[in-house]
Order: sequence, then structure tokens, then C-alpha cells
Amino acid sequence: MEKNKITYTKVGDYYIPNIIAPKQEKIRLNKYGRARLNYLKQNKKAEYTIMFTENTLNSHLKDIQETAIKRIETIIEDLKKENNITEEVKNANQLYWVGMMNNFKNQAEEIIYSELIYS
Repeated sequence: MEKNKITYTKVGDYYIPNIIAPKQEKIRLNKYGRARLNYLKQNKKAEYTIMFTENTLNSHLKDIQETAIKRIETIIEDLKKENNITEEVKNANQLYWVGMMNNFKNQAEEIIYSELIYS
């Protein structure tokens, strides 16, 4: 059984291995994916390097993004139920409804950042 042979290219007096990195899955990062990527680069350099070299970084970021979006939607729905924010409230007092929804989104994002992004 023959293992993968490494080929070399002679450059001057040195032989350089012909190493080709595997293709990475292309993804479009949203703000949660970018925040996670920046956190890994700045605070978890070893984990970032390992994921990058093992070709798992993009799938990790994609999972974080999807999980964050689902969790935010779930948290907002739970907060709306807890505070009795319904369509009737929206129709009766739109400014109050918008303020509460912004408040819920901010709360949900704080939870997501502490649970998913910065951990």
C-alpha cells in the first residue's frame, strides 16, 4: 500500500514541498459569523489555527451563524409571550411595540454573544 507521495520543487539550493491546501467552502458571513471569527483570531489563536488548517473553520462559522439566528428568534418569541406583546398591542400602540421589540432583540443578542460568540 502506497501512501500519498509528496513531490518537491527545487528552488535554488532548496527543495520546497508541493503542498496544495484543500478548497474551503465559501460562505457569506453575517454579523454573528464575523464576530465569532474576530473573537477566534484575537483571543483563541490556537483554536483558530487548528480549525483553519483542518479546513473546519468555515463550517464552524456557518453553524454559529445558523444557531445564533435560530436562538435569537426563539428568545424574542419567548420574551413576547412573557410580556404579553401581541398583534393587538402592535395595532394599538406602535411606538411601544417597536420599543419593546428592540429591547427584546438587544436582550437576545446579549445572550447569544455570551453563549455562542464569546465562549
